[in-house]
Amino acid sequence: MPSDMSGKWRSLALLMLAEIAAMSLWFMSAAILPDLTREFEISEGRQAALSSAVQIGFVFGAVASALMGLADRIDPRRFFAVCAILAALFNASLLVAEPGGTVSILARFATGALLAGVYPVGMKIAVGWGRKDRGFLVGTLVGALTLGSAAPHLLALLGGTDWRWSLSVASLASAAGGILCLFSRLGPFHARAPRMKMTAILTAWTDTRIRYAYAGYLGHMWELYAMWAWIGVALAASFSAHMSGEAATVLSRLIAFLAIAAGGVACIVAGLVADRVGKANIAILAMAVSGTAALASALAFGGPVWLTILCVLIWGAAILPDSAQFSALVADYAPPDQAGSLMTFQTALGFALTFFTVQLTPLGAELIGWPGVFALMAIGPALGIIGMARLKRLAQTAP
Repeated sequence: MPSDMSGKWRSLALLMLAEIAAMSLWFMSAAILPDLTREFEISEGRQAALSSAVQIGFVFGAVASALMGLADRIDPRRFFAVCAILAALFNASLLVAEPGGTVSILARFATGALLAGVYPVGMKIAVGWGRKDRGFLVGTLVGALTLGSAAPHLLALLGGTDWRWSLSVASLASAAGGILCLFSRLGPFHARAPRMKMTAILTAWTDTRIRYAYAGYLGHMWELYAMWAWIGVALAASFSAHMSGEAATVLSRLIAFLAIAAGGVACIVAGLVADRVGKANIAILAMAVSGTAALASALAFGGPVWLTILCVLIWGAAILPDSAQFSALVADYAPPDQAGSLMTFQTALGFALTFFTVQLTPLGAELIGWPGVFALMAIGPALGIIGMARLKRLAQTAP
């Protein structure tokens, strides 16, 4: 038993490092966008496309993976490694492709498609290491995903105006993460599907519990990636009322990194608690706080810098802990040999929604301003709470 436990935590530590490294590719284009637009003329439509192409690519890759049951049929460590390394190569191609050009947008699409073999596949590996502590296991994995998603803002801050340095470091990190995953082990609860079952994802509709978990996840995703993708730009606009444009950009990058990273830390802490007080309860609490913080950030926008920072940091910390619990609930209710496909399909639906929210957020900011956009983001958590409340009632009345 001691050797199994040490193997569990060693494998999870390796998986977390691999996840952080590979997911550093996600927001790279958004993080270096201010530097790109200073050096190149990129239309607003193509600026948004560089970010949304990742979401579309992820949805494409996740749906294909779920339909073919890849995460349940093949060794997920090898799947993870191949996808992380190929994603690194496509990301590195932006060093030679015209920024904002068709090739660079397609490269971001390919990067997103390949990251569908990183995030949900990592969850498949994590849930194989336990049943009673799945809230913590998935929370840890999603925390790592968040730290990786925050990394581009830190790299952009460290790289200054040299966006090529930031891009190169992220690509090398992703490739290293893919290799690192190969040294992890599969847990005793890992289940493998003997053959492809394209109908497996129908369980998401026929099992009411999974359907409500999906509904809560969609409410959560309504705000998450729109906030993550554009919070740096929004903060720069808010801070510009009190400081120079250059100082506002530097501070906004730092706060964007800290806000996203705070969610990663909170996700791990919430995972520890969720297995004792209930995953649905943690999800409801997180969405209540994040929705309130979104409204508070709207009211604080353009006001005292310290107040805006405080609201955004609370928002960033609260916006993520529910994500892991939705996936853990799906893993709890799904047949073991379908868990990977159902979690992958869950993320596919969520990221399909984020394509619209990420793409429309800057347009909405032009029409109604960032405070109005922040207020609209609070709609998602409100609807997600309804889904989780119904799931709780269903669980309480089940025989």
